[in-house]
Amino acid sequence: MAANLGAVAQLLEASLDPRQNKQAELTLRQEEKKPGFSLSLLQITASADYPYNTRLASALCFKNLIRRNWVDEDGNYKLPQDEVITIKRELINLMTNVPGGIQTQLGEAASVIADSDFWERWDTLVADLVSRLDPKNPAANIGVLTVAHSIFRRWRPLFRSDELFTEILHVLSTFSTPYLALFEGLDAFIEENKNDKEKLTQAFTQLNLMVKLMYDLNCQDLSPMVEDNVQSIANLLLKYLVYDNQLLHTDDDTESGVLEFVRAGIFEVSTLFVQKYSDVFGPHVDQFVANSWNLLTTVGQETKYDILVSKALQFLTSTTGIPEHAKLFENESTLSQVIEKVVLPNIALRESDEELFEDEPIEFIRRDLEGSDSDTRRRAATDFVRQLSTKFEELVTKTVLQYTNHYLAEYSKDPASNWKSKDTATYLFSAIAAKGAATATHGITSISKHVDIANFFQNNLASDLVNESGLHPILKVDAIKYLYLFRGIITPAQWQEVFPMLVKHLGSSNYVVYTYAAIAVERVLAFHDANGQPIVSAANITPLAKDLLQHLFQLVEKDPSPPKVQENEFLMKCVMRVLIVIKEAVVPHTDTVLEHLIKITRIISANPSNPRFYYYHFESMGAFIRFSAPANPEKLEQAFYAPFAEVLQADVQEFMPYVFQLFAALLEANPSATLPEYYQNLIAPILMPVMWESKGNIPALVRLLSAIIPRGAQFILQNNQIEPILGIFQKLLSTKANESHGFDLLEAVVGSFPSSALEQYFTPIIQVIMTRLQNSKTENLQLRFVRFYHFVSARDDQGYSADFFIQVTDKVQSELFTPVYLNIILPESQKLARPLDRKTAVVSFTKTLATSEAFANRYKKGWGFTCEALLKLLELPPLPTTGDDIIAEHDVDDMAFGVGFTPLNTVRPRPKDPWPETGPELKAWVGKYLKEADSKNGGRVSGFVQERLSPEAQKVLVSYMTA
Repeated sequence: MAANLGAVAQLLEASLDPRQNKQAELTLRQEEKKPGFSLSLLQITASADYPYNTRLASALCFKNLIRRNWVDEDGNYKLPQDEVITIKRELINLMTNVPGGIQTQLGEAASVIADSDFWERWDTLVADLVSRLDPKNPAANIGVLTVAHSIFRRWRPLFRSDELFTEILHVLSTFSTPYLALFEGLDAFIEENKNDKEKLTQAFTQLNLMVKLMYDLNCQDLSPMVEDNVQSIANLLLKYLVYDNQLLHTDDDTESGVLEFVRAGIFEVSTLFVQKYSDVFGPHVDQFVANSWNLLTTVGQETKYDILVSKALQFLTSTTGIPEHAKLFENESTLSQVIEKVVLPNIALRESDEELFEDEPIEFIRRDLEGSDSDTRRRAATDFVRQLSTKFEELVTKTVLQYTNHYLAEYSKDPASNWKSKDTATYLFSAIAAKGAATATHGITSISKHVDIANFFQNNLASDLVNESGLHPILKVDAIKYLYLFRGIITPAQWQEVFPMLVKHLGSSNYVVYTYAAIAVERVLAFHDANGQPIVSAANITPLAKDLLQHLFQLVEKDPSPPKVQENEFLMKCVMRVLIVIKEAVVPHTDTVLEHLIKITRIISANPSNPRFYYYHFESMGAFIRFSAPANPEKLEQAFYAPFAEVLQADVQEFMPYVFQLFAALLEANPSATLPEYYQNLIAPILMPVMWESKGNIPALVRLLSAIIPRGAQFILQNNQIEPILGIFQKLLSTKANESHGFDLLEAVVGSFPSSALEQYFTPIIQVIMTRLQNSKTENLQLRFVRFYHFVSARDDQGYSADFFIQVTDKVQSELFTPVYLNIILPESQKLARPLDRKTAVVSFTKTLATSEAFANRYKKGWGFTCEALLKLLELPPLPTTGDDIIAEHDVDDMAFGVGFTPLNTVRPRPKDPWPETGPELKAWVGKYLKEADSKNGGRVSGFVQERLSPEAQKVLVSYMTA
């Protein structure tokens, strides 16, 4: 084992070296498959004989291994049982004995395990954690509490459910009493060690976790622990809200220390208590308000206090939402005090903000952008003013407008020196003008009746959009941001006027100005009025498109290093939106756009670092392919092949699911062509099992194969590739998560090959499906099977039919078809919701009634049941289809990037009608089809109608046939 450990440690060290990390990671992934590998990683992580970085790499590797290999989609363990038991037994102990950075990685691994196992399959965990707590040993407690927090914080965003509350009660019953004792013990420990910097810092690191856990344990419901001890808990929280000790101060004015984090955390817990449990916490609120007031009026402007100030302001904002506490602010002199002492210092631009604007513009934008998740003083102060305004709108508006006008007057005295006054005035005005939070699509949707949005813009900001020189760029940003924020309020006529100005600012030399212009242009182009009409029509943007795209691409490519090219996702999002809006008008500019998209792909493939950027980049490619490939299919297939193949050869995991989707879209754009040679060469590599190991690849690979199969059926047949494709279907069908993808692939195969090519495989296919239906039937699995049955039964053009299906099913087991048809196919067909699925079922049942020998002779009753099922499908209307032309707004910020699958909206598959010959009137087609079959077979269908149907059914069916 030791030699083995040494070899693994060497691989881990190599994975830290940029020259050999790719190879080392590949080898580690191979090692992963060997039994005992997870335990080797834990041994290396635990051993002080290895350098810290090797141990950290080992912990990271362990965490990723657990993420990929703990359980499958159905919750079964993928690792050997003995490893599972050992990991659960050793992990917590290990966490209490390793340095902080390593603890974090192991904590995340524990959280992944808890996701599937806690609490029923790991019911000893809480007791194990509690047994390791030691009031005199913060270092050990930090490890234990890190695990506890990593598991309990999962409760925060969840919806209430019985299972969730059972889990929380399970935790509270074991954890509450020791937690409270630990809190009191820690309080004593801090007193004893107030002059020992090292022990004090450790104690506060523990306290920070205790405060986070206080939030976790009460996030869903107030715990009995708090209810029964509210006085002592409030006292402890208040004590540490005002606690200060020189030894905990950081030397760096920009970096928050553990003291700031603890106090910010206490404000966060207090906000939760005020918002959800004011009946219990109410008596203590005034003390917390007084402390937050003191803090906000005395704390410095240094950025290290930003998190503390924003959490304190959020606390005040939440107390203002409660009528009895809001009363504190209900007079003019108090409000003036609040605005002067709390709001203005935090809304005004600081030197550190200016430095950020100059030195790290992208960071400035991300923090400043409405709806971003960073805690800034400005945002918190703005939210506080808005909350006050909802309670006392007239009073707050009057007071704030006095300050706004004062600052505007200051600015006009000396615009060059006093430009910051105007910036403050614009922020203050926006804060009282807007009601409620901004939405991702429409910005602010409701405004105060006491102010005039358009007037303020016209009088104070419009000139800043026009002025060419002598203006601080931050004021230009303010004007653009104002338009962006109130985009839902500004009328279409006003937009016609200001839109060209926004476009012009894309040409600014200032990074923040041109980026904000791109953000605003993108949102306005995506914006539709109440009737679904675009606010800025495509006709307005199409003439500018060539120059606009060229310019945006140049901004993206300005600095050709991979991190710089993908730094600014807002520019790429604007490219995407322009391409979506101009649609086919991109065709004349195909060469230019193609060149830039390929160039960017090649640069960022070297080192993908910004998931949002490359998501928008691939959506841009998707829009480009969707709208220009039909005009130049071969040209685009050839042009994109090389860069996409390079991504696959270099094994750029993050890009693969996107590339597979785009490959598929290129093929789908020209469905009748043969399969080019370079795609033929792609088939063998994408059938390799290793390609299907990553969950994120599966939906995209199925889509790609489904696009290749119809165009390359001949090639696949000649190269004996049907069998490996069916092998993949079998693997996909074995898990709930992938069963639909399995059927998608199977339908692509059946739709592309005649029955003679597949006959030998069909019985095993049915056997695999039947076994799955028997062992783990899901609603989805049944519906997909039923859809597949109809798909086969209707394809008589390729030699399939109901009779074909019956014959292969009965080979699995004699007379198996009868119970399957009666218990699954007939009843479940009514549940098919998508119109094209229902249509396939109608075609299938109609052809069965018209031509099936088995139903004519062997299943006489079944003929009647089939007819009834058909009539139900026709008489109960299908659900309407959704228009597929509009490319859906996707809030990318909600998307989980990384190893998962992110579908590209611009090339999402469009449903194709497999039965265009039926025409729009399905009932008429059914009547005509049955009538023709009847005359062909000497009146056989009419005879069955008389013999085998109830009078009601006869009447309906005859009405179709005689129409």
